[in-house]
Amino acid sequence: MATVNQAAVNKAGSLPEHGPIDENGREILLSLKNVDITFGKGETAVRAVQNASFDIYKGETFSLVGESGSGKTTVGRAVIRVNPLAAGEIQYKGVRISGRIPRALDREVIRNIQMVFQDPAASLNERATVDYIISEGLYNFHLFENEADRVRKVEHMIEEVGLLPEHLTRYPHEFSGGQRQRIGIARAMVMEPELVVADEPISALDVSIRAQVLNLMKKFQEEKGLTYLFIAHDLSVVRFISDRIGVIYKGRIVEVAEAEELFNFPLHPYTHSLISAIPIPDPKLEKRKVLYTYDPSIHDYSEDKPEFVCIGHDHYVYGNKKEIEEYRAVRERGIPVKPITILAPDEEMPAPQERAGSGEEDITIPPARDTGSVWYTVLAFFLPLLGLAGMLLFRHFHHFRNYRACKKGTIAGFAVIGIILAAFLLLLWRVVA
Repeated sequence: MATVNQAAVNKAGSLPEHGPIDENGREILLSLKNVDITFGKGETAVRAVQNASFDIYKGETFSLVGESGSGKTTVGRAVIRVNPLAAGEIQYKGVRISGRIPRALDREVIRNIQMVFQDPAASLNERATVDYIISEGLYNFHLFENEADRVRKVEHMIEEVGLLPEHLTRYPHEFSGGQRQRIGIARAMVMEPELVVADEPISALDVSIRAQVLNLMKKFQEEKGLTYLFIAHDLSVVRFISDRIGVIYKGRIVEVAEAEELFNFPLHPYTHSLISAIPIPDPKLEKRKVLYTYDPSIHDYSEDKPEFVCIGHDHYVYGNKKEIEEYRAVRERGIPVKPITILAPDEEMPAPQERAGSGEEDITIPPARDTGSVWYTVLAFFLPLLGLAGMLLFRHFHHFRNYRACKKGTIAGFAVIGIILAAFLLLLWRVVA
């Protein structure tokens, strides 16, 4: 199906009317396949997203959750073609939209996929009126017949988001945070998109305003048949607005399931830790709650390599064969997992968990002796062969500061030796000649 669509796009430069259908009869609107996103080059390269794969079905709200810095926004910006991929591909209606694509297809993707940004203040042009901000997409894609038609569409949309037509002549700084976010939503919705990437659209808003914005987005979804990629870190909100939820940890998707399925059976330990961190409204119960802390050192992936597999019930989990069997056994028992533990009044609070700190976590924290001392550079300069051996040794033990110090001295040492050798050979040639 995707191959046929891709061939049609290469020829006509347009998207098909419908995407591919999965085995359950659901239309796949967006699909990420083994996506890697890397920032920087060489030693300073950061692999922000690793082998991410998931599908979003037409008409649903798919939420991507994880802690700050886990790669949620990076994925969202890749969907709207802002962040390039280092590997893998993103398909929209079965058609590849990542990498280089025809200009006509690029414009159609922009038209069909819109984004609502996290910061309503930074995402609006302070020097433009609300009328121009909402109309900019209409101008760029000529989505109106005449000026009267444009004005009608803009006024209708500003009223749809709960503002008034007289607000169109004002500037963003004249509005509150909630009103600015409504303007951002109006800017996206006036394009009549099929998919909206909502990047934490309520995190910068007051609690009293959040429900209004969520209800507004839900209303648009019901009226226009929209599909949402909802990026968030507040699981208490995500549970009630999502059809399916994907959990991301350090750029890797670790669990995907339907909302209630995920909350009833949080199988991956990281998902367990996120749910246990949801605040309890009762302060007495919150005080007695045992917070589960995720420690990645509990996984042993040295020999049994992990995979992202379906364990049934449309529930996908990341783990090695041993872990997957354990997760499958827990799910097949059908007894909901209890992620939150409340101690009895007479029970003592357990001591904080100590982090083992092996493997994946150690790489992010420089070892104590990884100082990058200038003496490594000096020694490597005068003894470049020893510096070369030091480079290999330090890199093996993840002493990257010492490695860079040795590399700098080794390169400089070999360069000086090369210059001296070249000068000697030139002098020798002149004497012989």
